[in-house]
Amino acid sequence: MPSTYGASLKINLITLGCPKNLVDSEFVQGGLARFGVSFVKESTDADVLIINTCGFIESAKEESIDTILQAVAMKKRGSCRQVFVTGCLSERYGKELAMEIPGVDGFFGNRDMQKVVAGLARKMRLRYELVGEFSSEGERVLLTPRHYAYLKVSEGCEHPCTFCAIPGIRGKFRSQPIPALMREARALAAQGVRELILIAQDTTIYHHDLDGVKRLPELLRQLCAIDGIEWVRLMYAYPYHVTDELLDVIAGEEKICKYIDMPIQHISTRLLKRMARRVDRRFTEELIDRMRRRIPNLALRTSLIVGFPGETEEDFQELLDFVEGANFERLGVFTYSQEEGTPSATYPDHVPQDVMRDRQDVLTQMQNIVAAEWSASQVGRKISILVDSSDSIGQRALARTEWDCPEIDHSVVLSQAVAAGNFYNVEITGASDFELEARLVNAFDPSMAGLHQRNNHIPVLTS
Repeated sequence: MPSTYGASLKINLITLGCPKNLVDSEFVQGGLARFGVSFVKESTDADVLIINTCGFIESAKEESIDTILQAVAMKKRGSCRQVFVTGCLSERYGKELAMEIPGVDGFFGNRDMQKVVAGLARKMRLRYELVGEFSSEGERVLLTPRHYAYLKVSEGCEHPCTFCAIPGIRGKFRSQPIPALMREARALAAQGVRELILIAQDTTIYHHDLDGVKRLPELLRQLCAIDGIEWVRLMYAYPYHVTDELLDVIAGEEKICKYIDMPIQHISTRLLKRMARRVDRRFTEELIDRMRRRIPNLALRTSLIVGFPGETEEDFQELLDFVEGANFERLGVFTYSQEEGTPSATYPDHVPQDVMRDRQDVLTQMQNIVAAEWSASQVGRKISILVDSSDSIGQRALARTEWDCPEIDHSVVLSQAVAAGNFYNVEITGASDFELEARLVNAFDPSMAGLHQRNNHIPVLTS
């Protein structure tokens, strides 16, 4: 079939949701770019709109549907020729959406990006016979700043959490083999990536589906050996599968950021059982204590759900007291979302929305106090940072410490323009709740100086 638009086709790819969706979009853009099409930043400049949706919770579904409807309205006005939808919402509700929104030219899921690229190419009447050469192993166009990238180590999830729809959307847990991930990581390093951020639905059980062995420690060691990679960051750890071997690798490898993202969801043993999290309060507290003992200067990020069905005032007070004493360096608080097809959606004792929001506000305010204390304790310290962006006109740069993940954690502000993607040594001169101010001490080359000099690193707040 001949190409309809050829190399003149302009595509606007809109990505909604989490970093896992972003990586999917990077593979879609990389796969379609092989056909000679171009990608534009503004939807008003595009012939084709592709919306990579999120369908995890109700608010994400609403955002995705609103975006789809806006795109279809543009098509009706003649502002674009075609609209396609991919991602979680499409995977979950593709047939229903096709009936409700006939203006969309095609719905594609998210479980096989090679098939998604092939399907999009066919619908756009590109030379789709070439798609057989596309590899989801490393052919991607980065949509992040060039100095950091997400490395998705697995797909899907098989944990039985009663509130979560992800297993039904993303399918069974499927790990990428270590050789494939290493080829991808080396290709990213060759493009100038200096920080790798490991993501999955659960990174800690990586490779167990392939041979019965959790090989995340092995993967981390191999990633640290790649020239050019200076930071390796671990996200989405599942408490039940955090091992001492993993903690020792994080503590011992200089390139691994002393930062772990580990959602615990709640602390009430009764609610953790209802959530099917496989842990109780005692397990959680002992794990956190072990993590802090085995990894000096660890910054621990977690997320919590308030308003889970059956959460009483006593349960919430228990959570509040726990957070006040735990002093999490980073914390996100979310209200429970009743998701179709999940066991908890059928529970009878749902918490009213206004109560959930009030509890979220109270817990967030408490964490803001902890964040402000943590930030204030950094003033006067000398630390290393990685610059994310720089404004030569405003003479300002935004950076991060190793204890901060892009987009979700704290920032370091420099009152001078310096090169984005580079490491620098700075002295912290001021602080607010979620932002540090700093002055440049000197440029920093981690490959020569040793990035993780622990004598000046951030102390952990203790209760």
